[in-house]
Amino acid sequence: MTYDTGKTNIRRMHKLVSVLSDIVNAGLEVALVTSGAIGVGVGKLGLRERPEDTPGRQAAAAVGQCELMFMYDKLFAEYGHSVGQLLMTKSDVENPERRANLINAFQKLFEFGAIPIINENDCVAVEEIVYGDNDSLSAIVARLIGADALIILTDTDGLYDANPQEEEDARLIPEVHEITDELLELAGGHGSRFSTGGMVTKLHAARLATSAGIDVIVMNGAAPEDIYKALDGKQVGTFFVGQKGE
Repeated sequence: MTYDTGKTNIRRMHKLVSVLSDIVNAGLEVALVTSGAIGVGVGKLGLRERPEDTPGRQAAAAVGQCELMFMYDKLFAEYGHSVGQLLMTKSDVENPERRANLINAFQKLFEFGAIPIINENDCVAVEEIVYGDNDSLSAIVARLIGADALIILTDTDGLYDANPQEEEDARLIPEVHEITDELLELAGGHGSRFSTGGMVTKLHAARLATSAGIDVIVMNGAAPEDIYKALDGKQVGTFFVGQKGE
């Protein structure tokens, strides 16, 4: 959601909001797990790079989350949609009472016609800042709300059988029925310097979601309109088949 400068990629955000708004208009329920709070905060504060210390990342997240939600609220409002912010931590999901409260909040947001926008609570969830990623969070949210599908947007076209940046003959893997250790070995590296994660975190997220019977698509976020193709069952990115019960 940000450029290498740390500034918000307004064009990409606007395209994504446009597509999601249209999908909601068609009658589907959508929850958006977003990254970018720390990155946007870095840009808003005029910092040259992402802080290396945890308190610095907490401060950047505090500033960035305000800006991020302001932009989402403004953009979705242009299409007649309201949004609701949910900042989550690992303990919120692990604690039975707080987990139930989260599920109730999601259900009411959908009932009221609002779009839930979820991020990690980076200001207080120190462990998540150091170890966490929004890919895993998206899978956790998908399980919480009983989603039919999880679409993970990234900066590549999907999972390849080799590193496409290093090998010209690397081929996209269109469909995966089982996430094996060999597949995990294919993934590696990290995200941009303003984000965390990489393809390996997306595979872990896909494993978490598919184990609950949720189909997962990992696709390039540079063209959000391709989400339409994915929803129509066309080949886009890498499709991870949910493990449906017999």
